[in-house]
Amino acid sequence: MVLNHINAGVLDVAYDDAGARDGKPVILLHGFPYDIHSYDAVTPRLVAAGCRVITPYLRGYGPTRFLSPDTLRSGQQAVLGQDLLDLMDALDIPTAVLSGYDWGGRAACIVAALWPERARGLVSCNGYNMQNIAASARPAPPEMEHKFWYQYYFHGERGRAGLEANRHAYCKLLWRLWSPNWTFDDATYEQTAVSFENPDFVDVVIHSYRHRYALVPGDAAVEEIEARLAEQPKISVPTVAMDGSGDGVMSAKGCAGHERFFTGPYRREVIPSVGHNLPQEAPEEFARAILSLI
Repeated sequence: MVLNHINAGVLDVAYDDAGARDGKPVILLHGFPYDIHSYDAVTPRLVAAGCRVITPYLRGYGPTRFLSPDTLRSGQQAVLGQDLLDLMDALDIPTAVLSGYDWGGRAACIVAALWPERARGLVSCNGYNMQNIAASARPAPPEMEHKFWYQYYFHGERGRAGLEANRHAYCKLLWRLWSPNWTFDDATYEQTAVSFENPDFVDVVIHSYRHRYALVPGDAAVEEIEARLAEQPKISVPTVAMDGSGDGVMSAKGCAGHERFFTGPYRREVIPSVGHNLPQEAPEEFARAILSLI
């Protein structure tokens, strides 16, 4: 894979660009702690169907870099949406099918909600993926509090030090916990784990898991976006929401009930036994969902 680079907003974004340049644009967005290899088996299916497929490394991952040492290494939800919008502008892509999971699904949901003219369609794992920060202090059911242990760990300096010192073992543990039915080998994990050596990885991750609980300030440059997200905006673009029934970090009901956040065409698909890294575990189903929106 030969990566491309482009300056987009505050980032030098590294991305894969596959398929014909005049193909129908699709943007694939990865989550934490993963990278663009989640889509290795999705991209060829989309290219074969005539799509142009853009798959960027998010801020803090792989070869993507901040352009300035002075930019806050924020991982808050608003910057992920802004990064996606900036990338589309830099690549002169007026509209695309936006798709992703975890952090990437959140970025896709944000652009689809706030700039619906930029989203031809949306494929979002776990449905409405935007954070309700105002409600973050409310205790979750005990089962979910147990699943979110890693987030609470990151709230203290012990968690930052642990991620810094043991990032590969730590993230591999999350892979196993979040996808208990997925038998991945060491080579598959290591192919992605090199992306966690990005010099900003720890700062961006820690900021993300602190900001979503209102424990740290956000980036002033995206205050307006955060204010709009606080209103829990509805999504009007055609959407496929996907859950894996074996997702070890989400609730057992997944995104059931999220229909209230969508005002356009909407359907939900549940993929049996699949875990949190849905595109890599079920590439055929994920690609098919995207192509249904082309």
